[in-house]
Amino acid sequence: MEKTKVAFLFPGQGAQSVGMGLDLYQNSIRAKEVFETANKVLGFDIAKLCFEGPDEELKKTINTQGALTAVSIAALEAFKEKNPNIELCYTAGHSLGEYSAMYASNVLTIEDTFKAIQKRAQCMNDAAINNPGKMAAILGMEANKINEILKNVKSGVAQVANYNTLEQTVITGEEKAIEEACELLKEAGAKKVIILNVSGAFHSSLMNSASSEFKTFVESLNIQNANVPVITNVDACKTTLANDFRHKMPNQINSSVKWVDSINKMIENGVNTFIELGAGKVLSGLVKKINKDVKVYNIQDMDSLNKTNESLNIKGVEV
Repeated sequence: MEKTKVAFLFPGQGAQSVGMGLDLYQNSIRAKEVFETANKVLGFDIAKLCFEGPDEELKKTINTQGALTAVSIAALEAFKEKNPNIELCYTAGHSLGEYSAMYASNVLTIEDTFKAIQKRAQCMNDAAINNPGKMAAILGMEANKINEILKNVKSGVAQVANYNTLEQTVITGEEKAIEEACELLKEAGAKKVIILNVSGAFHSSLMNSASSEFKTFVESLNIQNANVPVITNVDACKTTLANDFRHKMPNQINSSVKWVDSINKMIENGVNTFIELGAGKVLSGLVKKINKDVKVYNIQDMDSLNKTNESLNIKGVEV
């Protein structure tokens, strides 16, 4: 029987929904402690916002990043509470989720994780106000072709933000440039173009000021070497050294998320089981589109946690 090799995945913005994390909070001591720590570090009741909304407040970048991180780390701690001995090969997170991955790999303390994402959210929000932009998901066209077409955009900055699957790529940039790009991509045969409901042109050069400001903040963080390698967004490479994280954290804000390459890197290195921890099932869906042969589990409440445990025990994983 093939040995099960596990990687943890953590979702990013877009996965949030009102009510997320409540079941974990009510049923896991360690998950409840995560929310209490988040409330203290962030300086407001993030737990109440996660559990009760309103949705309009939860969707604001300045709030979303703390809320999603709290739910991801709560899911992680609830899982570890039941499975203290699980063997882990890698961690990875999509954009914001990379901070939960760094926490899971002992790169950042829980307090520094929340401080970092609060500062990151503020930097990105300020940049979005000063340099308004748009993002759009492009379905049914290969990324190489999208990149070629983006070179023909004349009305401003248009870049790839996320390489999510072979058939789903997110573009980012100035509003007029993204509108022009969407028309060009439709003409060139993209199956679907969806304008995303986000407040800025994340992962583009319009975020350069956010990246610079965040870089100064990162210098003050106490960053440790990872005890489990993190596959980082900017390069899809195994990262363990503290100095490498210090360099990559600000760069991630204005660089593409290489998600396809990140998942493939882990599979090439023997991973055959992915566990998504946090709100929604966005990453589980992306992984299945990248490789249909791997096992994918998702933990966002106690029911999904217990089901994952049952499946892992059946497969003979030491949990």
